[in-house]
Amino acid sequence: MTVHRPGTTGGFPALCVRAWRAMLGFSRERPLGAAAALVLLGMLVLGIVGPWIAPHDPAQTDIPNLLQPPSWEHWLGTDAIGRDLASRLMAGARTAVLIGFTSAFLGTAAGTLLGIVSGYAGRWVDILLQRVMDAMMAFPFLILAVAVVAVVGSSITNVIAVISFLLIPRANRVARSITLSVREREYVEGARALGAGPMRIIFPHILPQTMSAFIVVLTLAVGQSILAEASLGFLGLGVPPPDPSWGRELHDGQDFFRNAPHLVIYPGVVIALAVFAANIFGDALRDKLDPRSGSS
Repeated sequence: MTVHRPGTTGGFPALCVRAWRAMLGFSRERPLGAAAALVLLGMLVLGIVGPWIAPHDPAQTDIPNLLQPPSWEHWLGTDAIGRDLASRLMAGARTAVLIGFTSAFLGTAAGTLLGIVSGYAGRWVDILLQRVMDAMMAFPFLILAVAVVAVVGSSITNVIAVISFLLIPRANRVARSITLSVREREYVEGARALGAGPMRIIFPHILPQTMSAFIVVLTLAVGQSILAEASLGFLGLGVPPPDPSWGRELHDGQDFFRNAPHLVIYPGVVIALAVFAANIFGDALRDKLDPRSGSS
């Protein structure tokens, strides 16, 4: 007689159980990666609810209390025109999350699809696309981002578009290498022999093989996107005011470093923590999904 356990068969409950067990296993095997994932999750939640839970209005000025050090009233102090720094950083998390996650997903998805097309089509299509990727990778990421944003103008949409575009080559190379390997396998050759067209081969047979690499590249791209947005904001080319930005907070505080070092320290710590967490989580995922890459 077969014993039936609720939640262990098919359906949504079983999926939740498997997901929970996978998270527990990942936490035990990669505790540093799990901690980094919690930091990213906290950043995502803060980006969604930050403006509503901020202790003060991020745009409210308080001239009598400008450049105040951290206190019970102002947890991280105030800036040069009396705005609460903690509230500014909470509101800036929304900008970092919006630009970081959106541009990382768009750039990684576009690069993956172009890599699959390039690897599967081969011949002149592959040669043309890879030469374009080589040209994009020939320039330093940040310098190219600064140059493009300076031309098209600074706005949330333009910053997302520019960062997404510049993230394409890395995902493209990874997806192309996987496609070159998968397209020679027996089941792909069998599908081709049965008359299946490119779309009926790419989507059911090749695209699923790139999903593990897609997740890893996407996670690493989040950190790169956040750093790029903060760098553009520091240079005055990021999201324009009045939207808060971690990079612009760092820029605005550099002139007051001697008298109010908290204006530089706290934004810098937040940016470094977000980028570090994304990179650590990405490395842990890579080691989990591909043990041959080494252990963290």
